[in-house]
This record gives sequence, C-alpha cells and structure tokens, in this order.
Amino acid sequence: MKKTYVIAGGTFVHVAPHFALSAPAFGKVGRDLSALMPEARLVLTRMALGGAERPQADQALLLGAGIEDVETNEDLEKLVDHLVARPDTGTIVLAAAACDFRPTEVSEARFSSATPPALTLVTEEKIIRKIRRLRKDIFLVGFKTTSGASADDQYMAGLNLLKSASCNLVLANDLKSRFNMVITPEQARYHETTDRAAALRGLAEMTSLRSKLKFTRATVVPGEPVPWTSPLVPQALRVVVDYCIGRGAYKPFLNATVGHFAVKVDARTILTSRRKTDFNKLGEIGLVKVEADGEDSVVAYGSKPSVGGQSQRIIFKEHPDVDCIVHFHCPKKPESEVPMRSQREYECGSHECGQNTSTGLKRFGNVLAVMLDKHGPNVVFSKDVDPREVIDFIEANFELEGRTDEVKQDVWQRYASSVPVSA
Repeated sequence: MKKTYVIAGGTFVHVAPHFALSAPAFGKVGRDLSALMPEARLVLTRMALGGAERPQADQALLLGAGIEDVETNEDLEKLVDHLVARPDTGTIVLAAAACDFRPTEVSEARFSSATPPALTLVTEEKIIRKIRRLRKDIFLVGFKTTSGASADDQYMAGLNLLKSASCNLVLANDLKSRFNMVITPEQARYHETTDRAAALRGLAEMTSLRSKLKFTRATVVPGEPVPWTSPLVPQALRVVVDYCIGRGAYKPFLNATVGHFAVKVDARTILTSRRKTDFNKLGEIGLVKVEADGEDSVVAYGSKPSVGGQSQRIIFKEHPDVDCIVHFHCPKKPESEVPMRSQREYECGSHECGQNTSTGLKRFGNVLAVMLDKHGPNVVFSKDVDPREVIDFIEANFELEGRTDEVKQDVWQRYASSVPVSA
C-alpha cells in the first residue's frame, strides 16, 4: 500500500555558534492536516517539536535518511530524497518551511565584538522541485505564503509554484488577509475562504480524491514533431484550432499554454498537442505522434504529449464517429446549453477525468461538447464536418477571450512573463 507523508515545521541555516537564519514555522498546519488524513504519517521538524521528544516511530525513518533530526535545510532535503527513493511513497504533503537563504560570506568581524558581522546571502534551491522531477507517480502538495497580496496575486504566486515544481495541489495563504485557496494544475482555485479550518478540510478531501486517480505515463522515444501543415492533420481541425488561437483562447504562462487538441489517425495512433509548449507558435512546434502500446501504455515520438491525451483516447474509443478534439480554458456563456461536469474530483490527464469528460458529452448537430467546471470545454467533431459549423458553435457557447480562473488581465500579464519560477 502506498504511504502518505505530511512534513511540517521550519528549518534553520546555521551561521555561527548560537546564531542562525530560520524559517519560523511550528507545525500547526501539519498537525491539523494529519488529523484530517488518518492514513498520513506526520513528520515534524525539530523546530515544530519545540523541545518535545520525537516519536519513536520517526527514528527508523530518520536513520534511513541518514540524519539524526530534521533541523536544517540539508536535513529536510535528505528526508525528502529518502522518501522519493522509497517505492511505497505515494503522497508527500510538503508543509515544511525551508529557510530561503544561506550565507556565502561572513565578514571577519567577530560575532562577540561590538561591530556586527556582515552577511552575504544567496537563495537556496527549492527542495520541492526535486520530488516529481524524479518521481512523477508521487502526488505532491505544496504551500505558498504571501503577505498583503490581492486574491489574484496570491493565486498567481501559488500557480507559479505549482507549475514550476509540478505539484498536484497547492494551498496558498496570505498572512495579512488570512485568505486561503486550493490551486490545481487546471489553473483553477477552490475553497477560497478566510476560514483556515475549512480550507484545510477542502485540501485534505481533494488530496484524498485526486491521489487515488490512475494515469498512463507516455514513454518518449526519438522522433520529430509532425508539422501543423502535414496532410495527416485534417483541414477541419486546423481551421478550428487556428481560429481559437486567433481569438486568444490559448493564454501563455511561463512560456507554455494549457488545453489540448488532437486527431485520431487510426485505432491506435493519434496526433496531439505537445506538452509545455506555446500553442500560439503552433506553426513552429507542430504536434506529437502517440501510439498506444497495449491497454495502458503509450509511446510518444520526440516529446511529451499534452496531459489530455488520455481523455482523447477514451473519447475516440467511446465515440467512434468523431476523430477531432479541441479543448481550451475559457468560460461558458450564461445562455449556453452545454452540460457542466465537476472537475474538482479529477486531475486533468487521469483516466477518471477522461471518463468524466466522455460520459458528459452532449450532441449539438455535428458537434459533441461538455464543459468541465472551472476548467474549460471539450469540443469534439469529425474531420469531415464543415469547420464553420464548429466555429459557430464555439462562438455561440464560449468566451474565447475570457478566463475560467477569472484573473484580471493586468495581473495575469505581470506574472505570465516576468515572475521567476523560484517565486
């Protein structure tokens, strides 16, 4: 059985005897979450223990990590490395606050003298980024703290952490406003509240729901992108996607866009959008060919496919009369009759998300569609359909220039291009 670990508390960076930098955190979030997640193993840093005796059960875990306690950034990193190396690790809730800086130079002034020493500080590497870089199967929950930020700024800072560290969920909280929210890879926010207990309950429930989902990981082998102008790409799909791009449906963040689109080539082959690319440059980046290699294995040629590839395969299998899919993160118009499906329980790319999407599709003439709440629509059609019909349907039902996360445009632009991924 896969195990869940909640790590909480602050760390120290020692500078001299009786002098250290620290990230003050005393483990309350971890204690509260572990009470809501009875299956979780709580590991507190030495700071969070506050002088209390460490549970005997921790000793074997720390010994395996090669540390005596979790006191410094180095200790925390060794613990995380140990958990990542353990095949039975399923979920890591990293609520620990690691000290962001370390000294690289200390002036020659003695710490005991009347003249204080001068410190030169550099930024520490983010430990959280290592986890899913090495183990994509680990469900990772991160935390982002702001101080005096607007809700939109708070969301964007949390989203930046989520994307740069490949987290599955991030809880963002603001020290001054006391506002909380749970952020997802679909660029949505849930449990927006000043009630900290309610936000943690929501986070615990979403972690429980989403950490049990099934994913098919693509094996990437050498290959070249399929040009967007290739005869394998039907005109109907090309015209519809180009139109959506021109109307602003795909909005870059950290040089990549979310959403996906694809065409079924045959029973086991699709051409789909490439992950972590900017679809507004589709003429340059092309598509990736993906072949099913058995019931639960796929091979991608040259690059990773969009995470929606699993949904695409399920839809094509269950709706054999269609072979083109377009998905973007734009809101539904109030008068639209496109059915709505909840996304809260499902991470995009999971088998369960694909099934939820497929069973939610409703026919509108030659077009099938469903709206995933706080996520965006899937619009499905045949390559033989008149693309004008699909475009007219999209325009009648969705706000292509809008955003499902409702972030103000000026805030989005400020973060999308200028915030460093270490934020």
